[in-house]
Amino acid sequence: MIPAKFDYVRPSSVGDAVSALVGGGEDAKVIAGGQSLLPLLRLRLAYPELLVDIGGLDELRGVTDGGDHLLIGARTTHYQLVHDPLITEHCGLLAQAAGTVADPAVRHRGTLGGSIAHADPAGDLPAVVLALDATMITAGPAGSREIPAGEFFVDYLTTALAPGEILTGIRVPKLSADWGYRYEKFHRTAQAWAIVGVAALVRRSDGHVAEARVGLTNMGSVPIRAAAVETAAAGAQASPEALREAAAGADEGTQPPADLHGAPDYRRHLARVLTGRALEAAAGV
Repeated sequence: MIPAKFDYVRPSSVGDAVSALVGGGEDAKVIAGGQSLLPLLRLRLAYPELLVDIGGLDELRGVTDGGDHLLIGARTTHYQLVHDPLITEHCGLLAQAAGTVADPAVRHRGTLGGSIAHADPAGDLPAVVLALDATMITAGPAGSREIPAGEFFVDYLTTALAPGEILTGIRVPKLSADWGYRYEKFHRTAQAWAIVGVAALVRRSDGHVAEARVGLTNMGSVPIRAAAVETAAAGAQASPEALREAAAGADEGTQPPADLHGAPDYRRHLARVLTGRALEAAAGV
């Protein structure tokens, strides 16, 4: 299909991009890799009057070592996430999950910031940044601000970004060597959205789980932290039996969608099973 008519600007700085967004009002949209927005435009599910293309802002691309954290530019592609040595060393969960996104063509064009700002609960990376306790860095008319991942996702396809604000980067705490990780994903084909996905992090100590973090994909209108699992796993023995028992509460507090790919009860079952698998792999048992 053919998108509805819109105006187009390609700013040369973040400041110019913010100004363009403010001038375009509520009918202006940001586009970077285009892997989320372009399908909506073609299906006429989105009708922006202005597209602000930040694809030329190279300052929003790449990974910087910040000491105890990594600062990842919003325009960093999924392909770069998979292959960047800093992410591989200090934030392997993000690299692993990015490698499951769609197909190579999408991974070369799609960006981390685009995936996060689009806020599709079926997307892989929102649940991952939630489990990583990441912080979103934005630029807007009032300057820059920081938004914890737990406060960033507000509702389906809705974030805490204010009018005129642009997501410029994601700050991710480095994981120490005693953290294990795993992203488990169940989907129909390699290119399909996750029916359910689980991002798990486990820190072991003396044969037990000292701390666990679990983010769920496509189990509600926003990505979800499986708080019941995290509480049950903390202090538990690092064994398959104990971790599967902790995973039994993975669906607590969730509201999974019903669609052609799965009923809510089916997704609840998948969440429990995949969480158990992810915890075992992250714990190395």
